[in-house]
Amino acid sequence: MIDAPFVLPDQPSAAEAIAQLHEELFLFDDWMDRYQFIIELGQSLPAYPDALKTDDRLVPGCQSRVWLEPIQDDNKLYFAGASDAAIVGGLVALLLHVYSGRTPDEIRATPANFLKDWGLIGALSGNRGNGVAAMAERIQRFASRT
Repeated sequence: MIDAPFVLPDQPSAAEAIAQLHEELFLFDDWMDRYQFIIELGQSLPAYPDALKTDDRLVPGCQSRVWLEPIQDDNKLYFAGASDAAIVGGLVALLLHVYSGRTPDEIRATPANFLKDWGLIGALSGNRGNGVAAMAERIQRFASRT
């Protein structure tokens, strides 16, 4: 049984999770409102234990500190994550809602292009855009190892 701090999927597939997040994010016309939605998404993540906030779990390339922890159960990968910055914590949550609870094959078949397509990468500072790309790449690497 998978439980906190690992994220359980709300949707049956990564594609459906992306569609739901897109619908929710683009209810807002203003980027400031979208940022607030992303921050609140991060605040809804299960608490990430201090014991997991170790250097080996840090995602390199992020301006803020981001921790990411995978586990595998029943041929699915589940992720827990956190950041020390509110907006980045929301970006972590966004990625975990898409990828956590999926098979490695589904994760590998779902590149994070949706972030760029939504204009999210361009709307973030260069360092934050690089950081979210680094998080997505790390998730893909975890999926490639299994």
